[in-house]
Amino acid sequence: MTERPSTPPPQTAPSNPGVLPRAPLTPEQVKNIEINRLKAKALRSQRDSDARNNTDAPTSLKRSSSNLTSNNLAAGQKRPYSSTTAGVTSTLRDARITTPAAKPGGFRPLDEIQPARNFTKFVEYDFSKMTDTKGGFLTAEDDPHNRALHALKADEKPAHMTMKEWERHQLLRSLREQKAGPFEPGLSVLSAGEARGNKKCRECGSLEIDWMWEEVLRCSVCNACKELFPDRYSLLTKTEAREDYLLTEPELKDAELLPHLERPNPHKSTWNNMMLYLRYQVEEYAFSEKKWGGGERLDEEFERREGEKKRKKEGKFRAKLQELKKKTRVEAYRRGRRGDGGGEFGDEVGRGGKHTHVWGRPVEGDDGVGTKTCVECGMEVEELEF
Repeated sequence: MTERPSTPPPQTAPSNPGVLPRAPLTPEQVKNIEINRLKAKALRSQRDSDARNNTDAPTSLKRSSSNLTSNNLAAGQKRPYSSTTAGVTSTLRDARITTPAAKPGGFRPLDEIQPARNFTKFVEYDFSKMTDTKGGFLTAEDDPHNRALHALKADEKPAHMTMKEWERHQLLRSLREQKAGPFEPGLSVLSAGEARGNKKCRECGSLEIDWMWEEVLRCSVCNACKELFPDRYSLLTKTEAREDYLLTEPELKDAELLPHLERPNPHKSTWNNMMLYLRYQVEEYAFSEKKWGGGERLDEEFERREGEKKRKKEGKFRAKLQELKKKTRVEAYRRGRRGDGGGEFGDEVGRGGKHTHVWGRPVEGDDGVGTKTCVECGMEVEELEF
């Protein structure tokens, strides 16, 4: 009997149009894939057996797992269930490998569990013993770990100091800042030729100068000369130096150009410190060629600025007055177009006619004079009867 020819199976269309279907694997490729698979399984079983032998499991588990080596298992053979369940994988967080003799307090498995790195720095609070401030913040007593709450203020007495020790500490600190008393620089007893380092008063030549002024203001002058020449050594505020000598803000902030002292603001302690300048230093710079070149030029500049301020103020006033006039003219023009530009007091405005009063009943007051009121506009007139 002859075989009937069969129809070849229909070819499936490729999922990606324009891409040719993959050719079938050759017998040689299939053989290589199988060999590589068996090698990988053998290497995996070898690593598993080595890992079981290196663990710290009990001796009985080691004996049972030592018999299951790669030599006893052929390629593709599965391990028995007893060998997979008997061994315990060792990790760094496994508390069961800790022996009771590891710590003096006994065997505590949870002690071996370490927290994550991001949670190692934390403070544990007992909320049952804390004060409810109703504001969402902690008090200094409830938060002993907060350094900002327990930091000492500049003018606050430390707890370990007595009041007498604190007053002495404040006195020494003020003397140190002013370079007075025991903190005043020493004077040499050598002759004038040998003691070249000694600084003298620029007015009288005295060695008893104000060391704080010499350090901050770079001016060697004694206290007696400061009182004797107030026109040179008086202190000017920043506002006075800016308004009287027409100095700019960058010039006043330049410590190399104009040194200054800083004092607490007398108006309010929370405001910025008051900056004080030496009068003769401000005048020397303002009258020099770098700035105005003399007192006459400074006066001319001051008058020019004052005149400019006055002209600007007058111009602003004229502009507002002109705007007001324009608004008034426009309103008068609109009323004239509507025909209600004239009239007397009490006339109706905006309706194109005169207002006719509708008087009510006269009401007699305490002085015997009657008063009538218009019902529509509210105008009142007095009425006398003879």
